Amino acid sequence: MARERDLSNRNVAILATDGFEESELVEPLSALTEAGAKVTLVSIPDTSRKIRGWAEGDWSDETLSVDDVVQDRSADEFDALLLPGGVLNPDKLRMNRDAVRFVREFFDQGKPVAAICHGPWMIVEAGAAEGRRMTSYASIRTDVENAGAEWVDESVVVDQGLVTSRHPGDLGDFIAKMLEEIEEGVHAGQHA
Repeated sequence: MARERDLSNRNVAILATDGFEESELVEPLSALTEAGAKVTLVSIPDTSRKIRGWAEGDWSDETLSVDDVVQDRSADEFDALLLPGGVLNPDKLRMNRDAVRFVREFFDQGKPVAAICHGPWMIVEAGAAEGRRMTSYASIRTDVENAGAEWVDESVVVDQGLVTSRHPGDLGDFIAKMLEEIEEGVHAGQHA
């Protein structure tokens, strides 16, 4: 049995907008909450009140209340960042300069970042993939490699506080490593 994580002294941001892959946000959110973390859902102005998920190829009934908009937040306020996937979610986010700035700040400060599925698009957009070992949804492999990362086909990849996974089937491994890296805190090797 895996050791329980105590994240009661950790503040974690989740950056998401409409079109997030439901399981990739809801399951890690539940695990973070159960571990005692304070979680803040941050989004872009277009979705400043509620965001709607995507599941099994269509809009889900899952909507989540947004805590704040990204232009009003800084990585200084948080200990870690979660970037769920879904195609629409990171594609919208990477077009918002405040969202990209927010992601980049976590890398600049050496804080853990966990991204699954298409979530690594935000790492690419933030200029933080170069020299990193990562995975992602297979369709964005070329984007990750073109940004200078070594892409590997594994359920979870950890590189100095950066946790990446391929798809919802990897959630068990992804969540376990995400919690571990957040508990460990700042990583000297975490960089952009």
